[in-house]
Amino acid sequence: IVVLGAAQHDGRPSPQFVARLDHVVGLWSDARAPLVIVSGGKQPGDRFTEAESARRYLVERGIPDEAILAETLGRTTVESLRGVRDVIERAGARDVLLVSDPYHMLRAALSAREMGMTVHVSATRTGVTRGVDAGRRNAREALGVMVGRLVGFERLDRWVH
Repeated sequence: IVVLGAAQHDGRPSPQFVARLDHVVGLWSDARAPLVIVSGGKQPGDRFTEAESARRYLVERGIPDEAILAETLGRTTVESLRGVRDVIERAGARDVLLVSDPYHMLRAALSAREMGMTVHVSATRTGVTRGVDAGRRNAREALGVMVGRLVGFERLDRWVH
């Protein structure tokens, strides 16, 4: 199970990130995979990485610390997935069950597939993105999918970030 990072505030996951992490807890309880990979680095000014805050949250909810691997450098979806690819290769795996918000899932899955991962998806159902914000995010993701399919997702990430 790979959970893509989202904002955290001084070690506490944002509501959006909590929705992703709670979804992981449910998948773990259903024995969907033997490992969880948390991802996400630090944004400027942060004391903790997204992955650190995710690990702490998941352990507090019963996922064993030894079952959690971390990618702690990525600041974008593509950077995080590149790190995840390295983590799963070291673990001898290729298949991932990717967890993110529904609006983000297609671009994330296509990016991971471009990097050679075998991707299964499980979108959150309790996300906090609604209304105009959801419309903006969906439009941005649709544009990202279109351009990424034309030029490649890693190239798009370099252009945008």
